[in-house]
Amino acid sequence: MPAPTALEIEHAIRNVPDFPKPGIQFKDITPVLADPRLFAGAIDLLTQNFAPGSVDAVVGIDARGFIFAAAAALKLKAGFVPVRKVGKLPWQTIEQSYDLEYGTNTVAMHLDAIKPGQRVLLVDDLMATGGTAAAAIALMQKLGAQILEVGFLIELKFLDGRAKIPGLPIRSIVVY
Repeated sequence: MPAPTALEIEHAIRNVPDFPKPGIQFKDITPVLADPRLFAGAIDLLTQNFAPGSVDAVVGIDARGFIFAAAAALKLKAGFVPVRKVGKLPWQTIEQSYDLEYGTNTVAMHLDAIKPGQRVLLVDDLMATGGTAAAAIALMQKLGAQILEVGFLIELKFLDGRAKIPGLPIRSIVVY
């Protein structure tokens, strides 16, 4: 059976109106995850620029980003590094705050998660305003990572998240 296209993956993503609050059009990825062909195809598309062994670590953002980043790490024979909400990691961490529409949020990473010079990918399920990804990138840069690419299954282009991630290659499989 041939590998799925980005369009097939896009057609599997379910729109859920008014979730989690009125006016939001939620992009539900669970139909992609439930179909092994689509899920594997999404991982193939997110990692297509890299051969196994060419990446040292794949960083994933809490929580749905973990799904794609962990699978990408296995495919690339790389380590997996979680970026979590503050207070969720059990070891010594570094933290990075970022602005939300109303307020701020903070993410954290273990201090020893990435060694200086390691080749790293950041993979997440969705880029909206880019704030969370920019915070994760700031953490990776503080630890001396060589960031090779930033990949998203979905990009909400109208929110201009790329503006918060200047100078890095960005791969988005489905763009709305």
